[in-house]
Amino acid sequence: MEPLKEARNRVEGSSSSDNSNGRTSGGGRRSPTNCLIKPPVKKKTIPIDLKLRAVERARFAHQVAEKRRLIKQYKMERERQQKLEEEEEIKRLRKELIPKAQLMPYFDRPFVPRRSEKQPTVPREPKFCIPRHKTIKCCRCHAMT
Repeated sequence: MEPLKEARNRVEGSSSSDNSNGRTSGGGRRSPTNCLIKPPVKKKTIPIDLKLRAVERARFAHQVAEKRRLIKQYKMERERQQKLEEEEEIKRLRKELIPKAQLMPYFDRPFVPRRSEKQPTVPREPKFCIPRHKTIKCCRCHAMT
């Protein structure tokens, strides 16, 4: 914290000694002494225990392998169940849907169609004239008129 306070004091002290018009010397650029100097950062050293990390990594790898094995086993079990269900359904359908022969049509007596009770439709005359508001307007049509 001490180097930070010293750097702030240097910056504050140098700003009061600037020119009277408020500009810094050097055409608007600050000199390196006026810049805020940051204190050196100390790196935090974490003690690395490679043996412990190797044991933890092996444990994690074992857990991942076990999880993958369980997922694979679950998928295989689900596929087996689905296959059994499909086979049961096929057996059931084969029992229910026994193919039966269709009856032969009677050819000894003739087929006479009956007359319909519905009234016939009344034809309408087509409309050949197009209303004026539905006509297609184009430049050539207006130019000719």
